[in-house]
Amino acid sequence: MTLKRFLFVYFLVLLVVFLLVTLLPIAFGPNQNIVSGTGTVVFLDFEGGFYGIFSDNGERYDPVSLSEEFRVDGLRVRFEVKILQDVFSIHMWGKVVSIRHIEKL
Repeated sequence: MTLKRFLFVYFLVLLVVFLLVTLLPIAFGPNQNIVSGTGTVVFLDFEGGFYGIFSDNGERYDPVSLSEEFRVDGLRVRFEVKILQDVFSIHMWGKVVSIRHIEKL
């Protein structure tokens, strides 16, 4: 094996090891973007009007799609949401989330 080929294989192996070490914890680590709790659905009358979830622990969540069944101001709910880190909303109210599970209390 020539030195050039050896160095190529050596750096290729290093690259694969580096990628595995950096990406595996991200792919299989605990999902810190999932939040669950209870709260109240609220209608906010600005930016065209929209529904949000005000959680019992004081957090505000701006769901990207809340089904019609849950669009009731004052409705108590139990929810599990995924926080969308790189998504912004014109509402500028709370964390933008996608709903994974929601049920009436």
